[in-house]
Amino acid sequence: MATETLTLGKAINRGLRRALEHDPKVVIMGEDVGKLGGVFRITDGLQKDFGENRVIDTPLAESGIIGTAVGLSIRGYRPICEIQFDGFVYPAYDQIVSQVAKMHYRSQGKVKVPMVIRIPFGGGIGAVEHHSESPEAYFAHTAGLKVVACSSPQDAYTMIQQAVASDDPIVFLEPKRRYHEKGQVDLDAPIGDAYPLHSARVVRPGRDATLLAYGPMVRTAMEAATAAEEDGRDLEVIDLRTLSPLDLGPVYESVRRTGRCVVVHEAPGNLGLGAEVAARITEECFYSLEAPVLRVTGFDTPYPAARLEEDYLPNLDRVLDGVDRTFGW
Repeated sequence: MATETLTLGKAINRGLRRALEHDPKVVIMGEDVGKLGGVFRITDGLQKDFGENRVIDTPLAESGIIGTAVGLSIRGYRPICEIQFDGFVYPAYDQIVSQVAKMHYRSQGKVKVPMVIRIPFGGGIGAVEHHSESPEAYFAHTAGLKVVACSSPQDAYTMIQQAVASDDPIVFLEPKRRYHEKGQVDLDAPIGDAYPLHSARVVRPGRDATLLAYGPMVRTAMEAATAAEEDGRDLEVIDLRTLSPLDLGPVYESVRRTGRCVVVHEAPGNLGLGAEVAARITEECFYSLEAPVLRVTGFDTPYPAARLEEDYLPNLDRVLDGVDRTFGW
């Protein structure tokens, strides 16, 4: 078993490399993904090894990138489109929602659109405006798209390969502030044996309350669970991993045991993923709940200037406050 310590960003790079090696129809497209290796260096070295016909530097035109990828995918290719920053995806939103999400349904299942749209998302890097968005709810709300978010190097490595191999269009969210965090990655594990792509996972068992998170907030939730031990509270942490379709079976099982649940995400709370998750938990687990399902989220404002982002983002104190509130009922 070839296990290496990799950063999350390098794990995605290795997963992309393996996908390119496995299928000659896989191509990577995006702004500066070739010679530069991507603004975060996620595609570093891939154009050198696979050529300019498979790792393609595109013009600065997100709508054009996605539109071209739609045509390629219909012709049997498996394009991987990189959106350089989350806030740059909006020019491509029309293509994603009107074409990518609808093509399979519009053709009564005759046309497949096997493409992956990689989006570094979330804050915490001290960036300027339009570089720290959390647009996941827009895409999770759109029927015909699948949306996933990795949170660890091992998941990053396997999930990107699973997404590329899928016949469905997938929005692949990467927590940019976690790109440099390291973990053990099994590079030899067959992708067919990996944890299923569209499945939530318990990353820390517990008995007193359930913490739900995805992407960059999984680490924050884990830190909160560790800190809560000082108060004698044993928190279970679940990484949702898939935002559309949601996999809430493990969540329901957990909440029925703990009776309390707090959902954490960076995006604003209004109509965010946390609202949908809270509604479904309330519908399915009402008689097991000892308190309302609470949310700890970003505020309902545009993402602030870098000097204010630590006040905006859910942090350890805010998550622990949410846990305290759920025990106050």
